[in-house]
Amino acid sequence: MREAGIAAKARFDIIRYAQVWEDADVLVAALSGPPGRSFLSVCSAGDNALALLLLDPRRVVVRDLAEAQLHCLRIRLAAMRELTWAQFVALMQPPKSGDHRQLMARVMPALDAAGRAFWLERLDAVARMGLAGIGRFEHYFAIFRRFVLPLIHGHATVEGVFVPRPQPERARFFAQHWDSRRWRLATNLFFSRFLMGRLGRDPSFFAHAEGSLPAQVRQKTRHAAVEMDPCANPYMQWILLGRHGRALPLAWRQEHYDTIRSRSDRITIERDRIDAPAREKFDGFNLSDVFEYMAPAEFEAAYGRLLELATPRARLVYWNMMAPRQAPGICSSAVRRDTQAEMRLKAVDKAFFYADLVIEDVP
Repeated sequence: MREAGIAAKARFDIIRYAQVWEDADVLVAALSGPPGRSFLSVCSAGDNALALLLLDPRRVVVRDLAEAQLHCLRIRLAAMRELTWAQFVALMQPPKSGDHRQLMARVMPALDAAGRAFWLERLDAVARMGLAGIGRFEHYFAIFRRFVLPLIHGHATVEGVFVPRPQPERARFFAQHWDSRRWRLATNLFFSRFLMGRLGRDPSFFAHAEGSLPAQVRQKTRHAAVEMDPCANPYMQWILLGRHGRALPLAWRQEHYDTIRSRSDRITIERDRIDAPAREKFDGFNLSDVFEYMAPAEFEAAYGRLLELATPRARLVYWNMMAPRQAPGICSSAVRRDTQAEMRLKAVDKAFFYADLVIEDVP
């Protein structure tokens, strides 16, 4: 049977995302609850699936259509088994000196033959950019940092974003030093659907998008730089500096490393659609922004199949960037949207470029 929608259009033989670009702190807060539950998660690069282990689940089933994305999770699991926390974080990011070949030599024997072959082909790239820097989306931001950002702002201004300041001073800095005509012109060009589709995401990912992406980028950047603290934002730091620095995604933080490592055998990896049949039902769903890539009819069918996999009182969590998605009309009576939780968590969401966070509960 032929795959429909995005599965038939996008390439899945490349690493599209070498790290996860949804805020795991928000995800874990949204899915918080008693231990012993089961979760179904989109893989992407695997960071947020690992973060779900902090909720002490019985099992986390991780799915993706792209084998390349599943390899990203597998090597994270292997690295956590073989490396110290400091070595793991170093391997994820661009090397400060030398390269990562010695660390990869310790990790790769813990993979199966297919995994070793996959990463051997990408060893040079990992040695230069780290495991979290070699995806198509990360390459897009690297082009921005290298060729576009220097035309907008000097090094001191970029570094100045991450100088600790109270909120009023952050607002003054943004207005006086960042929000220039060149910034607005550059975002109109570089963050257009055309360029992002060809350099970052797959062009087919924008088939159902609405609104202006550059305007959204400018609005969300101001929120992240002024209303939130950039010093605590790993996603903004990677975009502008090319590494996370002191602010790390939830699953990479030192205080959680041993916990995640000790529970890593609770992860089950499946190459499949997120809405494929399963032998069990799930209490929580990490759906990333998967619905954004689906036509309305495909989204409605997929959502219905996911509800068939949900236990009573299950919770679905997902993000929208440019295609507005919430429970389709045919399913709207089967769930209840938690707008209070959404508003509370959107206010602290460090993945600032998403337009909406949706949290829906099965009664």
